[in-house]
Amino acid sequence: MVARVKAEAEVVWSAFRHDAPYLFLGAAFVAVGIVSAAFAVHRRKRESLLIFFALFAALYGLRLWIGSSLLAMAEQDSIYYTRLRGAIDYVLLIPAYLFLVSLGRPRRFERAVAYAVVALGAVLAAATLVFGNAGVFERMNSIAVIGASGFFLIRFMARGSTGNRGLEGADFAVLRWGLLIFIVFVVWQNLAKLFSPSLPLLEPFGFAAFLSTLGYVATSSTLRRDQQLKEIRNELKVARRIQLSILPDEFPTSTNFRGAARYVPMTSVAGDFYDYIIADDHHVGMLIADVSGHGVPAALIASMVKLAAASQRAVADDPSQFLSAMNATLLGNTQNQFVTAAYVHLNAESKELRYSAAGHPPLLLVRNGGVRQIEENGLMLAVFGSATYSTVIHKLEEGDRIVMYTDGILEASNAVGEFFGEDTLNDLLTKTRVLCPAMAADSIISSVQRWSGKQDDDLTVLICDYVPTAV
Repeated sequence: MVARVKAEAEVVWSAFRHDAPYLFLGAAFVAVGIVSAAFAVHRRKRESLLIFFALFAALYGLRLWIGSSLLAMAEQDSIYYTRLRGAIDYVLLIPAYLFLVSLGRPRRFERAVAYAVVALGAVLAAATLVFGNAGVFERMNSIAVIGASGFFLIRFMARGSTGNRGLEGADFAVLRWGLLIFIVFVVWQNLAKLFSPSLPLLEPFGFAAFLSTLGYVATSSTLRRDQQLKEIRNELKVARRIQLSILPDEFPTSTNFRGAARYVPMTSVAGDFYDYIIADDHHVGMLIADVSGHGVPAALIASMVKLAAASQRAVADDPSQFLSAMNATLLGNTQNQFVTAAYVHLNAESKELRYSAAGHPPLLLVRNGGVRQIEENGLMLAVFGSATYSTVIHKLEEGDRIVMYTDGILEASNAVGEFFGEDTLNDLLTKTRVLCPAMAADSIISSVQRWSGKQDDDLTVLICDYVPTAV
């Protein structure tokens, strides 16, 4: 009895020593498949190549576990295990050749070969599960795999680095050689099944070599993307400094006007813009603009807006003519993006406020404890050559506060989707009336940021107080 137990233990130990490397590789392959599947799920753009590879790796690892001697000893009397063990060999053909056909840009005949093997694998797997595994199934599988794999081996060798799905030439060369090593092992293993079944199982080591090349390519691509990302970030820092340099540092010194502006872009660079076109003791011309879109394209057009505005200083006292001239300058030069803008001219000598806008939120006039909207809108800039603009004129009164802003202020939304809105802004302007323009502008920006939590648009606000006499 003791001798029998020792003999059985020796058999189990021998089976374990034989299976150990394959069990380890199987676990590693399944882990790679799970990670690849998770990455495929979290990508916004689904890629069939990554999905097929995840299935291929996971099934290959599972196949090594199911085919182990230890499990065969435990389930030697189970007909279901025998059928499953045979079927998984054929099921593996499906993701394997779908992966091959998704790699690069295969020609029509290559697709036909791969899909034929996939169909054969599905038929053999179903037949094995229903009728059990048979020698003829195994021979059909081996012949098909040898033929198809040899075909792809020749095609990959002849193709070079064309159709590489965006990989660098060196990376694709490494990946190609890793895949070729695996295909050679596959062909050799299936030849062994036909002519010498007793030969050791070496195919998993070829698959491990292929995974190693994938790891190298992934690491190389990651390092390259990190370097590119670093360069892009440095370029964006420079672009941000350049964009900030085209904005006025502070409100110009003036006897009759006190002002401040605050600008908070959503990204490193943005499409909001403001400028003081003229500013002296008795006159101020303030422009605010908002380019459609975000990021670098909008920022580039914002720099064009500055040039277009700077060239119209001669008509700075006529807002409608000022915007008309800007529209003519920008028309056809903004790559189908548009610009909303508002311009106000304040004259302390005539005590007049002149205002015109192009598709922009209305100017707000804070007077005697209330907030009044001033709106005189024409069409947005850079879209219609026939656009016309008109000027509205209001009398200035002592203590008037003029507020201009972009729509990011009003459209900032909180966690439940509620906009900051006109009413909230008006209430805030009333409460901050006693503050200087700089502090009031800071209060508006901070209130909007607290409201929204996450900034979804650029934020810009200009505030100017009319002071008839020096203080």
